[in-house]
Amino acid sequence: MKKLLYVILDGLGDRPIPELDGRTPLEAADTPHLNRLVAQGRQGTVISVGKGIAPESDVAVMAILGYDPLRYHAGRGPLEALGAGLPFKDGDVALRGNFTTVGEGWEIVDRRVGRSLQAEEARELAAALNREMTLASSPARAVTQSTVGYRCAVVLYPTEGKLSANISNTDPAYARVQGLGVAKSDFANLVEECRALDDSPEAWMAAELVNEYTRKCREILDGHPVNQRRRERGQPPANLILLRDAGDHLPDAPSIRERFGIEFGCFVEMPVERGIAHLLQMAIIEVPPSAGDREPVYRQWAQRAIEEIKRHEGLYLHLKGPDEPGHDGDYEGKRDVITLIDRAFFGTLLPKIDMGETIIAVTADHATPCSLRGHSADPVPLLVSGGGVQPDGTKTFSEREAEKGDIGMLLGVDIMPMLARLAKKER
Repeated sequence: MKKLLYVILDGLGDRPIPELDGRTPLEAADTPHLNRLVAQGRQGTVISVGKGIAPESDVAVMAILGYDPLRYHAGRGPLEALGAGLPFKDGDVALRGNFTTVGEGWEIVDRRVGRSLQAEEARELAAALNREMTLASSPARAVTQSTVGYRCAVVLYPTEGKLSANISNTDPAYARVQGLGVAKSDFANLVEECRALDDSPEAWMAAELVNEYTRKCREILDGHPVNQRRRERGQPPANLILLRDAGDHLPDAPSIRERFGIEFGCFVEMPVERGIAHLLQMAIIEVPPSAGDREPVYRQWAQRAIEEIKRHEGLYLHLKGPDEPGHDGDYEGKRDVITLIDRAFFGTLLPKIDMGETIIAVTADHATPCSLRGHSADPVPLLVSGGGVQPDGTKTFSEREAEKGDIGMLLGVDIMPMLARLAKKER
């Protein structure tokens, strides 16, 4: 069986940008190493989850790993909790949270606190919430765990009975469609009230707890010394947590080895991705975070992949780089980080890989167009090369060139079955 390298460039897909002469950030990037893979391989396009669905990362990642989110998904919250190391059992309710800046009333001023919240600040704020938060609307306690940057996980633990996750978000940027978290293209920039989505007492109690948590969260955080210091420095305060994607159980999913016959190691940074790795029983390989000075980190990731592919049948590598500038509307930053990934990661990796015995697949979990500053339902490019794959004549790795490839258009759940067949195919 051939080795399999499955590389996800988070939020890679985009739309033509006038300031880039009508090119996407990927088309405008300098990508000689990816283009060399294209020359030796095939391309196609991928709709991550379904037409018209702008998926959140957890839904998209489950799909591109070959698990239908409508069957193998129970909300992002439990995956965040699992990735953050929080205890969780059926009947608890876990949610993904963002430390956020709110102003007058419940207006959201900055949903990511200017991306300037430091790890120690987030830990102090979470500790204050865990120390001072007392919930009275139902017998339950809340635990807040800071994770990466402005991100956190929150778990509601009922002291008797169970809670239901069939509740709405307080984060107005995301909705729930058939239980899946999806990004909204149009929304009011106001904190929303959590609502029960059915008439069960478990859902009503969970909604009341979320609303009480939200009110008290603001009371505790607004005057906290961390936020006093941030205001003095001219930085936005982290004075609320927006909550979304509740879950009250973990899905019963077979391991990726059971499902596809391939043992995977994985390089993942975000808690939700770590949670998915735990759920699917992929071996997590610890690598340095890619925030900050990315170039040496991407070279380290590549070097580690060269070593680890000898120990595993496949590697799943999730590079966060392109997603954040997409959310910030920074098309030049997105172009530049794609160029950097090509130079530092693929430029280090490819010379040391036996392409005759290795399948390399490169795609994205979803598009994050700079014009939208959020996820979209746009198709993303897929490149498959090496291991005897026959070239299809496409020339560059890009959204429009991928449309010409002979793989055609796939759904996210179709990628892993195809890669597993290629890895097991005899020459």
